[in-house]
Amino acid sequence: MSAPPPRSARRYAVLALLTASALLPLTACGSGDSPGAGSAGGAGGAAAAAGSPAGKAGKLPTGDVVSGERKNAAAAKLLPERVRTAGRLTLGGAIGAPPTATYLEDGKTAAGVDVEITAAVAKVLGIRIDRQEASFEAILPALGSGKYDLGTGNFGVTDERRKTIDFVTYINDGQGFATRADEKIPKITDLTQLCGKNIGTGAGTTFEVTLEQNKSLCEKAGKKPYSVKTYSEQGAIWGSLQQGRTDVVMSTINGLRYAVDQQQGLRFLNEYHRLDVGFAFKKGSDLTPAFQKAVNVIIADGTYAKILKKWGVSASALPTSRISPPEIR
Repeated sequence: MSAPPPRSARRYAVLALLTASALLPLTACGSGDSPGAGSAGGAGGAAAAAGSPAGKAGKLPTGDVVSGERKNAAAAKLLPERVRTAGRLTLGGAIGAPPTATYLEDGKTAAGVDVEITAAVAKVLGIRIDRQEASFEAILPALGSGKYDLGTGNFGVTDERRKTIDFVTYINDGQGFATRADEKIPKITDLTQLCGKNIGTGAGTTFEVTLEQNKSLCEKAGKKPYSVKTYSEQGAIWGSLQQGRTDVVMSTINGLRYAVDQQQGLRFLNEYHRLDVGFAFKKGSDLTPAFQKAVNVIIADGTYAKILKKWGVSASALPTSRISPPEIR
């Protein structure tokens, strides 16, 4: 393990900015009144007409790129009759960090790629998607119990998850690594490069699974195993890195790049494994055809590109949405 960095005022300023949105309490947001708005007011509903673009330190983009979306009759017709009659669905959504899902400065309005794609899809389908914030690790199990109709949380499509969950893809992200700017850690192309180090990551994520499943590689290589430290909040992950309790963070490619672009004192190491990301549904759900059609509608009409550009993740665009595709290898 590397020695803890100096506890300078600069480091603590960086940490405070980075974790400001991630440390807010996970309370449910109030619902808006318009169809498709969901609890975030249509993502852009509570946002100003113009706002700070992605990439400006300490600022979140707030421009409205969703409200112009309209209902698509062909997509709406694919919804089960019970949903068309009720006019609403319940979504379990994880709040983590930008650009995926975070809170705006008011501490209660959810925003981010997940939130705004959901809002656009709801408009296309002509329904309301009521968002209930939940911890990342609690959402997938709750789909089977019927607590939520669908879930978002930057859920990567893996072959293991496909055994019990259906997905409708809407972006490509994956696994990557970051560290402090002053750490002399090279690009991670093999997990044995992590041997002997402390790795911080999110609880219940594909990152934790990947790290735990491959711990034996260090022993086989005759090296000291790495230690996996898991956290339920993004703020705690970055705090552990800045204060020297961990040496490397493993998280989403887009999330790591966003953090590094926004803040000083961090360094993106590299991408490790790309994954498609999608809406999650219980296995065998009859909602997936309608959602796939809706995502493809917003891709075709340009709203999708506007959302990704707003959050600085245009490179992660998918050409088309798919239902539970095989894991990217």
